Amino acid sequence: MNYTTTPAGASTAQSLQGARIIGGNDDHDGPGPAIMAADTLGGNEVYNLNNDKLGTIEHIMLDVGHGRIAYAVLARDGVLGIGEKLHAIPWSALTLDAERKCFILDADKEKLKESDGFDKEHWPSFVDPDWAADQYANYGSAPYWQPRL
Repeated sequence: MNYTTTPAGASTAQSLQGARIIGGNDDHDGPGPAIMAADTLGGNEVYNLNNDKLGTIEHIMLDVGHGRIAYAVLARDGVLGIGEKLHAIPWSALTLDAERKCFILDADKEKLKESDGFDKEHWPSFVDPDWAADQYANYGSAPYWQPRL
């Protein structure tokens, strides 16, 4: 794990291809924020750098065969799950704000609103390498399945 410092001076733990973590600390017993159960992160709100709410984490999708997080599913708009637009967000594009208990995504609200998403009845095939690579490129993230130099 690398340790970096944010512009505000807060210590940040960052794995090579995982989500960054800001706020909180690991000097306590039990899980969090570096090791957490996936189901505790579902339902967390996602904000952009301007503090605009983008949506909530609906699911965390696992690449079971490789033992890695493939992507997070961001749900936006809709009421009680009806009319929601879902987006595949690379895990490495997210920052967990452990103090606020939310995620931060460097994405423009309008651009995300206009981007292709999917609905809960018509999921794309993330195993399609071209589609998956496009999702990672949309957020400036290196695909987790490609080796880092």
